[in-house]
Amino acid sequence: MTGSVLAIDVGGTKMAAALVEPGGRIAAYERIATPQPPHADADGLWRTVLTLIDKFPVERLAGVGVGCGGPMSWPSGKVSPLNIPAWRGFPLRERLLERFPGLPVRLHNDAVAVAVGEHWRGAGRGRDGMLGMVVSTGVGGGLILGGRLVDGVSGNAGHIGHVIVDHEGPACECGGRGCLEAIARGPGLAAWAREQGWPGESGKELADDAARGHPIAVRAMNRAGWALGVAIASATHLCDLEVVAIGGGLSQAGPLLFRPLEETLRAHARMEFARQVRVVPAALGQTAGLVGAAAFILAADRYWTAD
Repeated sequence: MTGSVLAIDVGGTKMAAALVEPGGRIAAYERIATPQPPHADADGLWRTVLTLIDKFPVERLAGVGVGCGGPMSWPSGKVSPLNIPAWRGFPLRERLLERFPGLPVRLHNDAVAVAVGEHWRGAGRGRDGMLGMVVSTGVGGGLILGGRLVDGVSGNAGHIGHVIVDHEGPACECGGRGCLEAIARGPGLAAWAREQGWPGESGKELADDAARGHPIAVRAMNRAGWALGVAIASATHLCDLEVVAIGGGLSQAGPLLFRPLEETLRAHARMEFARQVRVVPAALGQTAGLVGAAAFILAADRYWTAD
């Protein structure tokens, strides 16, 4: 395919966009803060998207790829991101089709975009079975099997954040109890640590304190690693994975998170085939979602099934 893709990453704190060349290289990049309540309404947020994308030339575009927080109706692209309360059933794909008539516009969950980016050009490149994960304010994922993205019936395959790792664990925003997301997401982990007497506020502070040896912060990171290890062991037994690539803010904690994760994973992944799985940090950093969104256009034979 010739022509670059305009890739867009819509998040609760920032929106980013890039021109991605056919080989996956980012040729231009811009970001802008996401307006916050009470100063953001649906149309105001859309104007922010326009301000961002209007910074890019549109000549010879091959298409537009988008990663956005969920839930959403897929592939129609009506979005209701939990971290963007002003958008409920917002027709993001339809608006972009109006802005770019005649071009394909493909929109998927932002964690799926990260997984696709890591498989196409990152830590899972060349692997047939990969789970890509984002561990941040939430826990999401995308699933690659047979070298192709698996969407599922509703586009939510790979949503590992709602695998139950402790049936007596904390309540989750989904309405369940003991989900991986309820335990390992940054805000939930910080809340647990505060209940134990830790004086901080955010997941980043928690990771920083753990690096300094604060005992409660270290226990919190162990708790997150344990939950991730249990969930990944289950996913590996179910899907026969080769690689799990983990990105997102909490993954920046490094060995504080990955060491207890590995210990737990090896304790639970007992079938011989499951012992081969490798868990690695995401290789593309903050650009993984943009690269993955571009792949919905540039490598559609592997990563897009909806049209």
